[in-house]
Amino acid sequence: AIVVGDKAKLILVKTMGDAYLATFNNVGRKQSSFTDAIAIAEEILSHDFDSADIAYNSFVNVVSYKPTIKPTPSAGNIESNDAVYTYDEVDSEVIRCFQEFSLANIIHHALKEQEASEQSSRMNAMENATRNAGEMIDELRLKYNRTRQAVITRNSSRSSLEQTHSNRIKFGTIALSLVGHC
Repeated sequence: AIVVGDKAKLILVKTMGDAYLATFNNVGRKQSSFTDAIAIAEEILSHDFDSADIAYNSFVNVVSYKPTIKPTPSAGNIESNDAVYTYDEVDSEVIRCFQEFSLANIIHHALKEQEASEQSSRMNAMENATRNAGEMIDELRLKYNRTRQAVITRNSSRSSLEQTHSNRIKFGTIALSLVGHC
């Protein structure tokens, strides 16, 4: 296997160990280009293989993506296709160039699909975080207002109670003084 990207490497190293042919790190940290796809295609084509598949996330819509596996064209498949011979004579170098270009196109498409899926996932995560933060702010605001209202009510009740107690004491003092003079 040839692994593209740090996240894929972290996942596959658990199941495959070191059984991969090459890795491409830092892919996906910045927007990929066709030049990146060509470098990956050249590395893939430097190894002999009968068939190869590219696995990537295909963007479906803003809330979902689906894992996709796409086969890559081998030199034998290209040579056996009659459409290749329609316009010109084809030798092994043309087949090799066509295979490299086709593979680079497939890889570039996969990289762009993966980027769209990742951006969609990030957008959803930020939207959920914003919504959760808003709910948390609303809950904290409600708790703050209830606590503030409880303090105001307690202070008001205390003040009212002290006023009533003070009036009772005054009334009792006046009553006692009147009783004492009679």
